Amino acid sequence: MAENIARVFADAIATDPARPLLTWYDDATGERTELSGATLANWVAKTANLLVDELALSPGDAAAVLLPPHWQTAAVLLGCWSAGVTVADTPGDVDVLFAAADRVAEAAAWPAGDRYALALAPFAAPLREVPAGFADYVVEVRTHGDHFTPYSQGGPSDAALLAPAADRATELCIAPGDRLLVDAARHPDPVDWLLAPLVRGASVVLCGNLDATRLDGRVASEKVTRILA
Repeated sequence: MAENIARVFADAIATDPARPLLTWYDDATGERTELSGATLANWVAKTANLLVDELALSPGDAAAVLLPPHWQTAAVLLGCWSAGVTVADTPGDVDVLFAAADRVAEAAAWPAGDRYALALAPFAAPLREVPAGFADYVVEVRTHGDHFTPYSQGGPSDAALLAPAADRATELCIAPGDRLLVDAARHPDPVDWLLAPLVRGASVVLCGNLDATRLDGRVASEKVTRILA
């Protein structure tokens, strides 16, 4: 297994960057967004460049990510890890904060110099109203470069995340090429819905507000081989 998350991500998309890597469903809105490995890599690079070029962050700096499972959350997390930025688990001083629009009040517990809010809307639409003290992530990130060279040593938290991800992938019997459907509400830990599949070179169908009556049809249409629901 690669020694850092950025390498794991690169390896997962190397054989076929055009194949679907992360497909997002929101059964409350009817949204379906499909990202190839190349498309997700583009968002990851832009996020990492935002952190490094605009905010001057470096390996060992910390981010708070107050976001639910979502394709934009994958971009934020992988962007942080590519830049060597640690994602903090508990409230405290951090260098940057990313929050869903409905969790802005919660962000007060996290002292941070730079704050970004996400609408998590279909088509990566911007916020209708940007909360005071925040910038709109999808507006700001689009201005940054499409390529980023991750730090070769990764971040200080990579090993602590990759070991449980590999264990979880083994527990779930995920194999290369699998397509894993995940109920986002029941499995919000990114080790489950993001890192474990990446470690094995699998792709993900991530379902928010999962409607159980649609499950069988979705398994068939998305060619799902494993389910985490």
